[in-house]
Amino acid sequence: MADAVDGIIERWGAVRPDLDTAPIGVVVRIFRTSRLLDQGLKDYFAAHGLEAWEYDILATLLRAGDSSTLRMSDLAGAAMISPAALTNRIDRMVAKGLVTRATDPENRRLVRTSLTDEGRRLADGLIDGHIANELALIGGLTPDEQATLAALLRKLLTSLEDGG
Repeated sequence: MADAVDGIIERWGAVRPDLDTAPIGVVVRIFRTSRLLDQGLKDYFAAHGLEAWEYDILATLLRAGDSSTLRMSDLAGAAMISPAALTNRIDRMVAKGLVTRATDPENRRLVRTSLTDEGRRLADGLIDGHIANELALIGGLTPDEQATLAALLRKLLTSLEDGG
């Protein structure tokens, strides 16, 4: 089955037959797939009154265990965003009553972010639907194909994170 990327590769082959277009087939497909997956996640969370990044922060805090509390620096690392961007996002989530922010009693230079009861309820209540949505998004692949793709993407991701 052909896709739009096949057309791009075909056109490059006609214009520049000397080019090795194999990377285009991988990179452009990953890029286009990422955009479609991102939109599918945004749509799911928007239907529940959230931005996808808000759920990412809620889920990260929920995974922190019983306390559902993390230092801002740890939360920024886990959420893969800069501390400055996290501060802005946490401000918005505090205003919505989803998280609290407090000075660490053992080290007043540190700030901790915690789930509120509402934030915990929301994160817990959405996880099953979120996983079902992700499964629907990758439903065009068999379980074996999903496992193979996950392994290949893990290999590529670790290679890129290690500097290529």
